[in-house]
Amino acid sequence: MSITNESQQFCGRKFTREELSLIQEVVQTCAGISRFELANTVCELLSWNRAGGGLKARECRDLLERLESQGFLNLPGKQKRSPMKSPKRFAVILGESPGDRLTGSVEEFVPIVVELVQSHEQRQLFQELVSRRHYLGYKMPYGARLQYLAYVSRPRREVVGCVQFSSPAWRMKVRDQWIGWDDATRARCLQHVVNNSRFLVLPQIRNLASTLLSCVLRRLSCDWQQHYGVKPWLVETLVDQKRFYGGCYRAANWIVLGETSGRGRMDRTHQRYGADVKTVLVYPLVKHAARWLTGGG
Repeated sequence: MSITNESQQFCGRKFTREELSLIQEVVQTCAGISRFELANTVCELLSWNRAGGGLKARECRDLLERLESQGFLNLPGKQKRSPMKSPKRFAVILGESPGDRLTGSVEEFVPIVVELVQSHEQRQLFQELVSRRHYLGYKMPYGARLQYLAYVSRPRREVVGCVQFSSPAWRMKVRDQWIGWDDATRARCLQHVVNNSRFLVLPQIRNLASTLLSCVLRRLSCDWQQHYGVKPWLVETLVDQKRFYGGCYRAANWIVLGETSGRGRMDRTHQRYGADVKTVLVYPLVKHAARWLTGGG
């Protein structure tokens, strides 16, 4: 096997032919170690780090698997997942779906408490709720991520929502035009954008969704900077037009920018154009966010 003369673009980084050859050499000479260890080794050699300094190991594993599918590499077999991560185990934790019996206006249940998911139990609860109740289910997002659980305080403390933020879309036409990005500026400033990749509200409480969004956005900037060393200036989200209007985002003062092409991030041959159109909305976390994102400050 040999690397082609072409470079490859992956997760916002361009890998040169020399870097691809180095990756191939590492895989060939480090036989016997796991894919996880290979990914960490490659990240360290290529200085492929997050803004906060951590290695982009998960993205690197995906890159290695892509290269293997193209015939460049022979990776070790995948390790079997622990039975503890089986969705069947989550059902024991949750039991009755929380919040389903709560009805009324949000004022009857305040204050809304938003907590960052940190413990093993919180992660299991978050994953189960999103797996069961969100139409997209739960998937481990690319890159950085923060997850939150929301609780009502009355008549008793009870979980009523899940919110996830993760790394932004690499390229999105209406967003990039609104900001005023060219390719070079986007590559330099993209880390200051965060994607609201999951939003789940459980009970039928009026105005809970927009209230929850406002609560979590008040702490997002501080939490993100603390975990990843980067201050976010803009939050983006995509709303499936076939299912939702996005009323809670609009009520929480998000800005509607337009629509996606409907292709999806993996449609490189444009075969799905218009098949999955989503509304693009953004929320500036700082004044003059577009100016900051173009380097104008």
